[in-house]
Amino acid sequence: MSALSLVLLLLGASVLAVVVFRRFNLPPVLGYLAVGSLIGPHALNLMGDVQKASHLAEFGVVFLMFSIGLEFSLPKLYAMKRIVFGLGLLQVVVTQVLATGVLILLGVSWQHGIALGGLFAMSSTAVLTKLLAERMQLDSPHGREVLGVLLFQDLAVVPLLVVIPALTQPPEKLAMLLGLALFKAVVVLAVILVFGQRLMRKWFHFVARARSPEVFVLNVLLITLALAYVTELAGLSMALGAFVAGMLISETEFRLQVEEDIKPFRDVLMGLFFVTIGVRLDVQILVGLWWQVLFGLLALLVLKALVVGLLSRQLGASPGNAIRSALWLCAGGEFGFVLLGEIAGLPKNVEQVALTVLVLSMLIAPFIVQYSEKLVMRFVASEWLMRSMQLTQIAAQSMTTEKHAILCGFGRNGQYLARFLGQEGVGYIALDLDPDRVREAAAGGESVVFGDAGRKEALMAAGLMRASVVIVTMADTSLAEKIMHHVQSLRPELPVVVRTADDRDMERLSKAGAAEVVPETLEASLMLASHALVLVGVPINRVLKRIRTIRAKRYSLLRGYYRGVTDRDEEEARQSRLHSVLLTPGARAVGQTLAEIDLVRLGCEVSAIRRRGIKAVEPAPETRLEAGDVVVVLGAADAVEAAEQRLLHQ
Repeated sequence: MSALSLVLLLLGASVLAVVVFRRFNLPPVLGYLAVGSLIGPHALNLMGDVQKASHLAEFGVVFLMFSIGLEFSLPKLYAMKRIVFGLGLLQVVVTQVLATGVLILLGVSWQHGIALGGLFAMSSTAVLTKLLAERMQLDSPHGREVLGVLLFQDLAVVPLLVVIPALTQPPEKLAMLLGLALFKAVVVLAVILVFGQRLMRKWFHFVARARSPEVFVLNVLLITLALAYVTELAGLSMALGAFVAGMLISETEFRLQVEEDIKPFRDVLMGLFFVTIGVRLDVQILVGLWWQVLFGLLALLVLKALVVGLLSRQLGASPGNAIRSALWLCAGGEFGFVLLGEIAGLPKNVEQVALTVLVLSMLIAPFIVQYSEKLVMRFVASEWLMRSMQLTQIAAQSMTTEKHAILCGFGRNGQYLARFLGQEGVGYIALDLDPDRVREAAAGGESVVFGDAGRKEALMAAGLMRASVVIVTMADTSLAEKIMHHVQSLRPELPVVVRTADDRDMERLSKAGAAEVVPETLEASLMLASHALVLVGVPINRVLKRIRTIRAKRYSLLRGYYRGVTDRDEEEARQSRLHSVLLTPGARAVGQTLAEIDLVRLGCEVSAIRRRGIKAVEPAPETRLEAGDVVVVLGAADAVEAAEQRLLHQ
């Protein structure tokens, strides 16, 4: 198989697998692993020379470690030092020691035991951070513990990449080779960090002066691969050099731009890396080892859960939060596959069991997280008491309020809104899940309490039955829908005002029961337009009238925008868009009124008509179309296409 044929096979199979796994809300990494196992030599054997793909996939690990280095932040590390170097360090060390001991008892060599213990100590940064963000638990007590442990695990990969290759050497040479590898790592890293810090910023400034995106991307690739090459020349892992490159750039103002530029390379090559890992999966061997796989999976989940839970509890976490952290971190992670690729001489059956255990643990991790809260409530009696105390605190805060506003979220927008309400003498109570923000704001005299606005009990305790309005200050559509569902079931007449990022979810939120939906982008456009009109001499009363008209029509005059080649967001592609249609002589719509052509039936509306250079902003149903008119239609992509066909063709 030629190199091009191999790449086409890998890309085509990966696209199909990721689409299927995304459909079932499963991590894409599992799709890549499934592709590898299916097209590999142990199944359909479509790849031919596996080494070609392996060499290409090595760069995936390089760019993954570069991305980890970019996210490395000394201020962030210092802010979370207690969790990172407390719970994180203890979790990795204790898990590795216990896992190594168990593996040695099962007959695995101590070198391979140490290496496997290291990869089993890892958890999935990609999966867990995504789940925390979706559940808005990044700032929760267990969320901070999970993030702190994941941060230390990312750092722990670096020394493991140095140590694991040295473990394959004979015992009599191991100490010397390991010491030499560590010495090389210290020297190389010291030279790069000492001199690199001074040179990196100057070099990036020099490149940025060219004002060329292509040159900037090429420079990022050059820096990444050059430092990876330097560490490889020193007898170390290329991934180590890439990590250092990312760490150096993270201290410059170019970090965010570099992160965006490198992401496509990282994602594609990481996908190929996981495909090559899947190639090593031999289903025939696994059929005879199913009980070892089952034992290994249960041992991994139970061992890591016990280690994390007990350590978290010893370090002061509540029983509920300790169990939550344990359940979140008990599965394996993508770095386990990276470290597995560094282990040489591993027996085939041990490799297959370890690989399958990692895959299965990542597969069931989202389900463990989904049911973690129910398990905590089932086994920790104090959680009921804490939940009851939390609701009591909310109820006590809202007990004396009447016809007040309930603010769901007390971030920047919620706090600005609270000040406006306070100036008008309107009472409010705010619910927020950031404990530090709640503590600071409450100490400052704000009426804010810790509570989940998405729970019916919290809304009831906040005085929902006495409130005059509910305001969702966070641009989170799913949370807003959950809140409105509770309001509709308890007080359907109570108005709910919802904030959203733009106009894409306005109709969805209105149907869910929102009295008003305030899109940030449209309001920002209104403010820009109003200031600009006043500054160019338009009377203030006319500007205010125009703004009131637009708001009265629920922003219909601002809905949609013209798409360009840079608008590639999949979600936006399904939303309303503006499209201009030129009516040539002989077009079907020429001579007909808008009512007669009836584009509303297709799900479209006419936003504007341009005739002889004059733009009519609000076309009437009786407006008759003429040849040469430019009709601006508003609607979804398929509706716009159908409208164009009706306007132009017989």
